[in-house]
Amino acid sequence: MRLFLLILLLFPLGLTFSSNARAEQPMLLQVHPAPLVAETASGEKSFSIEVADDNSERQRGLMFRETMKDDRGMLFVFPVSRQHGFWMQNTPMPLDLLFIGEDGKVKAIEQGVPFSTDSISPPVQARFVLELKAGTAEKTGIAVGDRLHHPLIDAVAGES
Repeated sequence: MRLFLLILLLFPLGLTFSSNARAEQPMLLQVHPAPLVAETASGEKSFSIEVADDNSERQRGLMFRETMKDDRGMLFVFPVSRQHGFWMQNTPMPLDLLFIGEDGKVKAIEQGVPFSTDSISPPVQARFVLELKAGTAEKTGIAVGDRLHHPLIDAVAGES
């Protein structure tokens, strides 16, 4: 009988621990069928991307993600252009954050430091933010002013 009562008392704790463990799993979204292509001074660079286009996905982003292929990224799609702020809490991977205007052009590139709660919010109007592994923008030659193409970006920029 005592064992039964002990189990009943500890059972809710086990549920709490298991739900916390689930909460710390990375969100893995399906890769969008169309690549994102960056037009750079040294040519086109292509990325396979996951798309975060609702509040839940945008809030979670790449949290808890420890690795990502060099040619992968996550595109955050916002309903309106404005100054957007990001932070790196619960994100163990250093990132490049590319803030993209409605015209599809890179407006700012910022670095995300793992686990930082400092706001990453450049003074630019952005409709999209692309997160890539740290150093990818520099390695691939992506710079402020470069045009990024993807069906979701091109639809806003007036191209199809």
